[in-house]
Amino acid sequence: MKRYLFCAAIVIVIFGCNAKKTDYASSENVMAVDTIASIDTTSTAKIIKTADMRFRVKDVQKTKEQLSATIKTQGGTIAEFSIESSIQESDKVKYSIDSLKEITSYRKEGFLIAKIPSEKLDDFTNSVAKMAVFVDHQAMKMDDQSIAYLANKLKVQNRVDAMNTINKTATRKGNNVETSLYIKDDYVDKKIENMNIDNRVKFSTITLNFYQDNTVNTLIVGNDNLYDYRPGFFQRLGLNIIDGWVYFKEFLLGLSRLWAIIALGFLLFFGVRYLIRKGKR
Repeated sequence: MKRYLFCAAIVIVIFGCNAKKTDYASSENVMAVDTIASIDTTSTAKIIKTADMRFRVKDVQKTKEQLSATIKTQGGTIAEFSIESSIQESDKVKYSIDSLKEITSYRKEGFLIAKIPSEKLDDFTNSVAKMAVFVDHQAMKMDDQSIAYLANKLKVQNRVDAMNTINKTATRKGNNVETSLYIKDDYVDKKIENMNIDNRVKFSTITLNFYQDNTVNTLIVGNDNLYDYRPGFFQRLGLNIIDGWVYFKEFLLGLSRLWAIIALGFLLFFGVRYLIRKGKR
């Protein structure tokens, strides 16, 4: 009888432990769900703003200087900029004997990428619009990264919990070191992704393309036409007469070298002519 009572007591204890473990696991799940719900409701929106504008100005260089000053005043920074001039048409006309007037029509364009505090983006775009003669295009895009930010945040917490578990159960054998290194690297990646999102949320990116009307520029340059540097007409006429006499003398000298062939030609000509006349008689 005592033996049966002892066995019954052991069974009750075992079921009691299992029930405690089940209640503990379920309580952990409830705590995890409560944590996720808490983070989801208290997290701030992560809105990334980007904008771009294209506009015409009176002077590209002066506009670039104004933009730089405005960006600095707004607490932003310039990430990239460039100014380019493309020649539309060019011509050279004679200005004097040794100089030409170069007339060039060119188009100047500017390109600028800036980082502006997000709360000042609207004010900045309004300031830029006032610099323009005409606004061709203006747009702004809002990208909500709240879900991605929250996902990275929860994954980071999961990796912290996993590292704590690995450290508690660490042994010299097994792949604990490799697993720990992988989790740490992934933890760093998620943290950097959220840092990048925070930076893009704090500073908006705006792309500016601006240009001015075609500009005509004149410049006096050296005459590179060699024909204009030749002597005058009468001087060249006298030189050509002298050159002609030289060529004529050279021609006579050339014929003098062929005197034997010329004499033989005359003999053949008169000999054939004599024979033809004699045959007619």
